[in-house]
Amino acid sequence: MKEKVVLAFSGGLDTSFCAMYLAKEKGYEVYTAIANTGGFSPEELKSIEEKAYRLGAVQHATLDVTQDYYNKSIKYMIYGNVLRNGTYPISVSSERIFQAIAIAEYAREIGADAIAHGSTGAGNDQIRFDLTFEVLVPGIKIITPTRDMVLTREYEINYLKEHGYEADFVKMEYSINKGLWGTSIGGKETLQSDQTLPEEAYPSQVTADGTETLELEFVEGELSAVNGEVFTDKVKAINKVEEIGSKYGIGRDMHIGDTIIGIKGRVGFEAAAPMLIINAHKMLEKHTLSKWQQYWKDQVANWYGMFLHEAQYLEPVMRDIEAMLESSQRNVTGTVRVILRPYGYTLVGVDSPFDLVKTDFGEYGEVQKGWTAEDAKGFTTVLSTPLRVYYANQKKNGKQDNI
Repeated sequence: MKEKVVLAFSGGLDTSFCAMYLAKEKGYEVYTAIANTGGFSPEELKSIEEKAYRLGAVQHATLDVTQDYYNKSIKYMIYGNVLRNGTYPISVSSERIFQAIAIAEYAREIGADAIAHGSTGAGNDQIRFDLTFEVLVPGIKIITPTRDMVLTREYEINYLKEHGYEADFVKMEYSINKGLWGTSIGGKETLQSDQTLPEEAYPSQVTADGTETLELEFVEGELSAVNGEVFTDKVKAINKVEEIGSKYGIGRDMHIGDTIIGIKGRVGFEAAAPMLIINAHKMLEKHTLSKWQQYWKDQVANWYGMFLHEAQYLEPVMRDIEAMLESSQRNVTGTVRVILRPYGYTLVGVDSPFDLVKTDFGEYGEVQKGWTAEDAKGFTTVLSTPLRVYYANQKKNGKQDNI
């Protein structure tokens, strides 16, 4: 009997080559599978399925893991206001982990002998896929023709044509990966440190002018309503914000970061929904969390984002961080008002029953109500004590700090 291989399949050139090559040259029974994390339309998924069968797949599966992706990753990235290097909402990199998990589970389900993917040897995705497969389906054979054979684009196209598969594999000027939590864009400018992407490189073009008010309502840290429209399905809420924000060209930027394999990488992205949701959520937290809640949440959230980006989602400490992030959200409820404009936005303010700015103890810079003038004088005296001790000691010993 032929061995079964599950191929993580997108329908692009690399995975198309892998499908035919594994069936014709290696004699595998090829089971293709695409794990959708919110980046494909029904029409695109249907087209990908048709391609798989034309390339020789004996079975094709569409694995919809969008809700899992939200529940087990995006939700916590919002809780943590996670932006890698303060810029990137960890779009594609977080998707890859959940795609790999879905492929691994499918391989186990059908009793596959091997798993294959089309990653090259120059990026992060090879690590994300390989590591996930090794942990979740230990001992399974991992096959990566594009990486192992160091194949060129021309070689793959010629191979497919020679075996009767005709398709339009015109090399696009920009490589685009679209998903629920943002779209990454790679191209000639991203390979140069002194250039940025031109307007036409972005999939979403600016069609709105003037300004528009956007209201985002959160309940215990989760987005629950957009402009008064309540969403029980959080994926649909994210899509709604993206629909509104993308027409203003909001969320465009360039991410420069350290890759898992050790080199620096640059990628452009557009992420209207992530940037609006994260920054609105962060503003609401400033009003509703204590100083130390904000401080420690920032520390663990930074690690959470880094581990997620570097293929460490399965590390047990991630579940511990998620528990802390979720606990921190119990008072993060309220509405944030945002004014949108082309290429930017302004966070106006919040309305929350847990707003710590609205207090009976006093109004900042105005008048105190929770303490007396004498209390403030005594507090300052006690607070200054360590410094007064230090400088008195310096003076006694004839020393003076350069201040």
